Amino acid sequence: MPQTDSALITNDIVVFGLIAATLGAIFWLASGPTPFWKKFFAWIPALLLCYFVPALYNTVGLIDGENSALYNPLGSRVLLPAALVLLTLSIDLKGILKLGPKLLFVFCAGTVGIILGAIVSFQVMEWIHPPAVAGDTWRGMAALAGSWIGGGANMVAMREVYEVDATLFGQFAVVDVAMASALMATLLFIANRSEQIDARSGADTRALDEMKERMAAYEAANARIPTLTDLMVIVGLAFGLVGLAHAIAEPLSAWFSANVESAAQFSLDSSFVWVVLLSTLAGLLLSFTRVRNLESAGASKVGTVCLYFLIACIGMQMDFTRLFERFELIAIGAIWMAVHVLVIWGAARLVRAPIFYAGVGSMGNVGAAASAPVIAAAFHPNLAPVGVLLGTVGYATGTIIAYFTGQILRMMAGQ
Repeated sequence: MPQTDSALITNDIVVFGLIAATLGAIFWLASGPTPFWKKFFAWIPALLLCYFVPALYNTVGLIDGENSALYNPLGSRVLLPAALVLLTLSIDLKGILKLGPKLLFVFCAGTVGIILGAIVSFQVMEWIHPPAVAGDTWRGMAALAGSWIGGGANMVAMREVYEVDATLFGQFAVVDVAMASALMATLLFIANRSEQIDARSGADTRALDEMKERMAAYEAANARIPTLTDLMVIVGLAFGLVGLAHAIAEPLSAWFSANVESAAQFSLDSSFVWVVLLSTLAGLLLSFTRVRNLESAGASKVGTVCLYFLIACIGMQMDFTRLFERFELIAIGAIWMAVHVLVIWGAARLVRAPIFYAGVGSMGNVGAAASAPVIAAAFHPNLAPVGVLLGTVGYATGTIIAYFTGQILRMMAGQ
């Protein structure tokens, strides 16, 4: 679809190729082909570059992201729901329950900490610096809640549900990366001292030791090299369900609009909201069937490809010249994260859980399936799947919980 604007590249097919090549280059460099790039990506997350490099293209006038069709409809209406399906179908709820009630308790406490953190940070900033939470700030906070309860796909979903401005979304993306990176660095530091910390706190580590053995056996039994058939089934399933979700969402949103008075207040008259909800529900239902075995063939990796392309498409709409207009948002993120950490630390101490539970429970919320396995593996390599399990639960619940968190923030903002 050609565009009529002043950008140097005005053809969306060419823009698509540029974005795809950019993502490929970023991930190749992130793999550490040289010592320099290993050091570079140790400090700069690949996710941040996937967002900011396309934003740079837009800022300098190489492309016109706002008028491109890559984000809408391709990114938000096709790739996003596909990512939600693939990132939720691998959830093993039975396996998570076997990990023990303490882990689930601490993980859920982390989610509660995110919700409370949103409320506390909004209220504190309203007391000490009201302009920080004036206007549409609550919308950006709702999107950030999606990321910190679930992950990038949930953040994007909330961005669409609450119609967050691209620049405001970009500002909160900076808050997201800054706070999540600081949390990860702290948890990596703690992981190297977990035995000493558990010994001092008197934590019960028996369930954790059993968990290490069980996860090692599970990983060995399920790993396989994906075949062409596997990949075609994964792609067909994802996009087939996306089409079905769109087919159902249109009449469903119209019915709510015509028959439910408060439909607009809760965005239930929006077909996109229903596409997101139906895609997530489809993934959850599939997780109880044999279809979840597609995860061993790389279903979540395919979903993550969709997600990263979507993130790049969102970055295309941002203008760097307006990005750092509101440094007070960093203060909101710092208060928010502090509340989350205090709640999850208190929950772990309450039930005498190992510090691993607090670490993976926290990153299972804030970093989801992309970062939680990193923290889990930092405690012990065989525990990485635990991070995946908790992270995928975050993907499944993040959209719904963040939606209601956004409603609370909307009421606090008086809108």
